[in-house]
Amino acid sequence: MTTIDLSDFERPGRGRGFVDVFRRRYLLSLLVRKGTSTRYRNSVLGWTWSYVKPLIQFFIYYAVMGFIFGLDRGLNNYPLYLFSGFIMVSFFNEAFGNATSAVVDNKALVKKIYLPRELFPISAIIGAFIHFLPQLAILLVVALSYGWVPSIVHIGAALLGLVIVGLTALGLGLFFAGLNVRYRDASNFVEVLRQLATWASPVLYTWKLIEENLDSWILTVYMMNPITIAVELFHYAFWEPTVEPFAAGTNEGGWFGFAPHFDLYTIGSVILALLFVVIGQLTFRRFERTFAQDL
Repeated sequence: MTTIDLSDFERPGRGRGFVDVFRRRYLLSLLVRKGTSTRYRNSVLGWTWSYVKPLIQFFIYYAVMGFIFGLDRGLNNYPLYLFSGFIMVSFFNEAFGNATSAVVDNKALVKKIYLPRELFPISAIIGAFIHFLPQLAILLVVALSYGWVPSIVHIGAALLGLVIVGLTALGLGLFFAGLNVRYRDASNFVEVLRQLATWASPVLYTWKLIEENLDSWILTVYMMNPITIAVELFHYAFWEPTVEPFAAGTNEGGWFGFAPHFDLYTIGSVILALLFVVIGQLTFRRFERTFAQDL
């Protein structure tokens, strides 16, 4: 009886997760280029929308929180504070939302050929980061207009914030992308989380308001949110160099420091974001076996 050596062949439909994504970087680059090239296809303004949309949202938030609620009068350089936190949450929301729907949006490819399924959510997150860059450019211009002179520590804080947001969006995106193929309710739940993201982080207000008006345990839970930590790191990177220290005994001023035990919260956020990635990958691999049938 003839024995056939199958050691050089791979079992169809059984991938090795992130290892296969790394091995097929060319496919990843193709998906990223496809996503960016078709984003504003047949649009008159094209990539100009990457600047217009966040600016419109920013002015709405600024009009409500700055003028109506008076935060513009109680916090130095409030527009810079607001915008630096706003674009971080926008990056998370877009990356998280796009990653969740990435497999369903590419169901034609999933049903016809085999390729590492993780390519779809990862390419969606990279695409969201590319879309984030014009917003970051606006932030740099605004910060420079306020006299922004960063140090190495400030740049490091900004990069760490981006890493935390990217890992959190990847982990949650993988988790819900797997669920969303079989249970379409997952996308609705993700929309709720995205709406909460802006209000559950110190974007429109400061963490001081949480400390002064709510119980201490609520502040602890609040600071355990990785997006909160990322937003605060961006505030430190772009807003803190442009303001004076917070004036003691008053309700007005600028930089009032990090929340108590912020270093521990930062370490915890990195660990939690990595845990999200592990759980998300395991969940995604559990559901990917039936992607073609479910789609």
